[in-house]
Amino acid sequence: MYKKQYFGTDGIRGQVGIAPITPDFMLQLGWAAGKLLAAQGRCKILIGKDTRISGYVLESALEAGLASAGADVLLVGPMPTPAIAFLTRTLNAQAGIVVSASHNLFADNGIKFFGPDGNKFDDELEAAIEQNLALPLQTVAPVRLGKARRIEDAQARYIEFCKRSIPQQMHFNNLKIVIDCAHGATYQVAPRVFSELGAQIIVINNQPDGFNINDECGSTSPASLQQAVLREKAHLGIAFDGDGDRVIMVNEFGQLVDGDTLLFVIMQDRLQRGVLQGGIVGTVMSNMGLEQAALRKKVPFIRAKVGDRHVLQELKNREWELGGESSGHIICLDATTTGDGIIAALQVLCSMQRTGHSLATLTAGMEKFPQVLLNVQTKKTLDLETPLIQAALAAAQASLTDQGRILLRCSGTEPVVRVMVEGADESLVHRTAQQIADVVKEAAT
Repeated sequence: MYKKQYFGTDGIRGQVGIAPITPDFMLQLGWAAGKLLAAQGRCKILIGKDTRISGYVLESALEAGLASAGADVLLVGPMPTPAIAFLTRTLNAQAGIVVSASHNLFADNGIKFFGPDGNKFDDELEAAIEQNLALPLQTVAPVRLGKARRIEDAQARYIEFCKRSIPQQMHFNNLKIVIDCAHGATYQVAPRVFSELGAQIIVINNQPDGFNINDECGSTSPASLQQAVLREKAHLGIAFDGDGDRVIMVNEFGQLVDGDTLLFVIMQDRLQRGVLQGGIVGTVMSNMGLEQAALRKKVPFIRAKVGDRHVLQELKNREWELGGESSGHIICLDATTTGDGIIAALQVLCSMQRTGHSLATLTAGMEKFPQVLLNVQTKKTLDLETPLIQAALAAAQASLTDQGRILLRCSGTEPVVRVMVEGADESLVHRTAQQIADVVKEAAT
């Protein structure tokens, strides 16, 4: 089996200017993808991006590579990642490409591919593109060169799609909502979706300058949203990440509501209405509180590997519809094909409107276990099976007994090892996480 060199957990990602996130690589990547997709004749490939400054350069390089391989290019500008999945499908494109590093800061960027069905490329397609990367770039005959054009109504199409994901009669006229756009790809579409559905909105962090995406804002840094909800006396706050496929919320008391708890709210709503299809899929990072809350309601719960593509695969395998990650990637397959922050937020708001309950009340049925997540920076690939690390893990698990669990994994998007510990005893959880992190640091030197 071909071992991929560039594609990781969620596409290709890295620091701009350092291979592979360079203009010359993107030119070659565009050509490699175009050669594969245009092998049977002319094809259309959509390109969207978030708001980071490097998007201009990388988008242009991809466009040139695709056109040189005979593919036509549709440009939509800054749009959320799930919007590209939707537009790829509805515009009958053979693929969609997102230029984004998701929740990372502006110095990073990356590439994600979607197929014509709105799903991310599978391993086989990614491997086929990588094999083409090893070939010399050969421009097709002039008569076969691709064209590029801009889709002017892309935003309006996606906004209507989001609004159609909820019942036609549903509105949010009685809700005051603070929306944090992370200076990212949702900065134009998210305010319009919620305001057109009747909500009174206060928008923060919606002035992207190419450098401020995810900078002390959005779903990874929600402190400013918490403050704004309290200051504005809002019913809730909604925070997206830089590319709009993640969402977390803040309740009326300024308390964070993460992806696990949002998943519980959506599950509970569907269960009460008798429309929950099967069970729910979490990940190895999902809080034990979500698992226990699901099982108390006799809802099957399984864990997938980290990454929304793995959650999606488990959902498809079981013919279920609802899954997600604690980070805020939430997939509602009855509404869309991928994690979508706006659509997930709309599902939660609909539950509030149907029940007449506040967000704090809706989340009261799930009690989270104390959980600590530490990121240990590494400069080299670390073997987590070394005796030093394994001995530390065994000792730590023994101290937690069956009232806790430990997860240690290398990130697929950053040069870090993630240490996650959760359990019933909060002080023990914190001590254990730090002890393991210290051992990992020692092993990484």
